[in-house]
Amino acid sequence: MAAPWPFFALVLLLLLPCWTAGALIDLPGLPKNAPVTDYVAGFTPALAAVLLTARSQGREGVRRLLKRAWDPRGIGRTWWFPVILLSPLLYVTTYGLMQLTGVRFLAQPAQTWQTMLLFVPLYALLAAGEELGWCGYATEPLQRRWGALRGSLVLGLFWWLVHIPSIVQSGQNVTLIVLGAFFTVGLRTLWVWIFNNTGGSVFAITFTHALTNLSSSFIPSVPTSAAAPLVVLLAVLVAALRDPATLTRPRGAPRGHMEG
Repeated sequence: MAAPWPFFALVLLLLLPCWTAGALIDLPGLPKNAPVTDYVAGFTPALAAVLLTARSQGREGVRRLLKRAWDPRGIGRTWWFPVILLSPLLYVTTYGLMQLTGVRFLAQPAQTWQTMLLFVPLYALLAAGEELGWCGYATEPLQRRWGALRGSLVLGLFWWLVHIPSIVQSGQNVTLIVLGAFFTVGLRTLWVWIFNNTGGSVFAITFTHALTNLSSSFIPSVPTSAAAPLVVLLAVLVAALRDPATLTRPRGAPRGHMEG
């Protein structure tokens, strides 16, 4: 597979019109105060991956890439637990801690359960739109170059950078922007850990990505990056306990040893 740098450059190029339009169009009341253009921007990683894959591997390569977002094979029974529970538990716990400590952030528009149900398929499509690029195209080349841990840090940092325009447009303050950096880098580390332990399942990360968007949109008053302290804590635990080259075997374990 090709190096990820052309992919990153193409994603930035595709995002430019979205960022420009987002600065001009104001549609208040959307989940997470998100600019309406985010619902287009979310598909740019997949579009970049499809264009580059079509160029290098043709139609069959594109078919294989797209199939990965909807193929659950490779996810062992044990790994369904973090895939399904990680995000809801992060935001429920964060909400509880905010209530206990009195910490408050920018309020998010209240959403009904009916709205949440409407957003389930949209968030699933948006998650696939991102993860076909981030996981399906970029993660494996980054891991081959730098190993799983460092590769996930690079991808997480880029992921945060491309979200900054929409974060600013949504009205988040400097504290949330900084927390967002730790959140995206830490969460991408956790997702690469899941990705590698599910046989490179793009479906697994698409699923948990969609749950993250749902959880952060419909658990009251919890902005996405407010979960950063818990995310970083979990990411540090994974980094401390897992071999940084793979994030699949314990640190110090011989090659070939994996735990499922």
